[in-house]
Amino acid sequence: MTVHPSLQTYADAWTHSIEAITELVMPLVEGEWNRATPCPSWSVRDIVSHIIGMECEQLGDPRPIHTLPRDLYHVQSEFARYMEMQVDVRRHHTAPEMTSELEYTVIRRARQLRNESRDPETMVRAPLGAEQTLELALRMRAFDVWVHEQDLRWALGKPGNLDSPGAYVARDILLHTLPRVVAKDAGAPPNSAVVFDIHGPVEFLRTVRVDAEGHGTVDGAPSLGPLATLAMDWETFVRLACGRVRPHAVADRVKTEGDQELAAAILRDFAVTP
Repeated sequence: MTVHPSLQTYADAWTHSIEAITELVMPLVEGEWNRATPCPSWSVRDIVSHIIGMECEQLGDPRPIHTLPRDLYHVQSEFARYMEMQVDVRRHHTAPEMTSELEYTVIRRARQLRNESRDPETMVRAPLGAEQTLELALRMRAFDVWVHEQDLRWALGKPGNLDSPGAYVARDILLHTLPRVVAKDAGAPPNSAVVFDIHGPVEFLRTVRVDAEGHGTVDGAPSLGPLATLAMDWETFVRLACGRVRPHAVADRVKTEGDQELAAAILRDFAVTP
C-alpha cells in the first residue's frame, strides 16, 4: 500500500496490465515479435520496447543516445520523435533480449511503486523534458499500458481484460477528452447536447453539453433532446478514441441518430491520443 491511497488505483491498474503483457509476450517465438499491431506503424516488439523505455524513464534512467533513421515516415512530430527513440534503439533486439529486459524493468518499477512515499503532487519527469505530477504520471502509465495490452491482444489474437482495472482508468481519461472533441474539434453549435451510449464490458451513458459560449462539459445526466446520439460497444469506443481504427472500418458497430453531419464530424475527430 502506498502512503497516499489516491495513487493505489493507478498502481494496481498498472500492475494488472503489465503482468498481463508479460504473460502475453514471454512465450512468443522470434517471428511473432514482428507482428503488426493496431498501434500505427508499431509491431509487437515496438510496443514492448516503448513500454520498457517509458518505465525506465520513470525510474530515472538516462535516455538512449541514438539517431533515428530518416525513413521512419510515421514520425511526424517532436512528440513522435521522442517516443520513437526508445523503440528504434531496440528494433534489432532478439526475443530473449526483449523478455529479459522487460522482466528486469518490471521488477525494478514494481519495487519503486511498492516503496512510493512521495506526495501525489510531487513533480516528476515527463516527455520532452517537461514535468508532471506524480499522480498524473501514474495515471498516464496505467492508461498507456492498458491500451498497449489491448494492442498486443489484438495482434496476437488473445482478447481479454476489457473490464480490468486499467479499463476504468482509460474510461475516465477518454471521457475527459469528449467535451473538446464535440465542442472544439467537431464544432457542435452552442446550446446543444450530444449523447454517448456505450455498452459492453464497460458501460456508460454520458452527455456532452455545449454552452452559449461554445464550451463543452460532460455529465451523466440524460439529455431530453440531444442534437446527436452515438451508440457503440466499449471496444469500438476505445479503438476509435485511441486512433486504432478509422470510423469507416467500424461503421457497422456504430449507430448514430440525429444530426448525421455532426455525428460524422465527431467520429472523424474522435482520436485523442498522440
